[in-house]
Amino acid sequence: MTINQQPSIDHEHYMKLAIEQALKAQDIGEVPVGAIVVDNQGEVIGKGFNQCITMHDPSLHAEMVAVREACKRVNNYRLVNTSLYVTLEPCSMCAGLLVHSRIKNLIFAATDLKTGAAGSVINLVQHDMLNHKVNVIDGVLSNECSGMLSTFFAMRRDEKKKLKALKKAAN
Repeated sequence: MTINQQPSIDHEHYMKLAIEQALKAQDIGEVPVGAIVVDNQGEVIGKGFNQCITMHDPSLHAEMVAVREACKRVNNYRLVNTSLYVTLEPCSMCAGLLVHSRIKNLIFAATDLKTGAAGSVINLVQHDMLNHKVNVIDGVLSNECSGMLSTFFAMRRDEKKKLKALKKAAN
C-alpha cells in the first residue's frame, strides 16, 4: 500500500509544519526550505531547516538536519516506517540520505527542476539499482512553497542589483 492510499494521513497538516521550519531558514537569510520527520504514530521526531550559509556547511540542508535529529531521537541510524515532509524536492545528497536511512515515505511540495533527485532531474529515491525505494508524493501545498521560494530569490536578485548599483555609484 502506498501512502496515497492512506486517507487518514493529513499531508497538508504536516507540510504546514515543514513550512514553519522553512520560515525559520528565511528569517536568517537562508533559502527557505524546511523538513520534518514523522513516525508511524504521527509524531514529529525530527525538524530541520536550511543552515548551509550561516553554518558554513553545505550538508546542512533541511532534510539532513531533520533526519539527524530523528535518528538521535530514536537512537538508530535507520528510520524505518517514517515519513519525511519537505518543502522542496530533495537534491541528490538528500535523496541518498533518505535511501540510506530507510525513510519509507517522502512527501514534498515544490519540484526542483535544476537539482531535484526524486523525479524531476533524476530519481535516486526509487532507482532500480538501489536496495531501498522510497514512496513519493509530490505537490502537497506546492503553490505556497513555490511562491515562498520565488519571492525569496526575487528579493535576493533585487539585493544584488542594489549592491551593484551602489558600487557603481561609489566609483
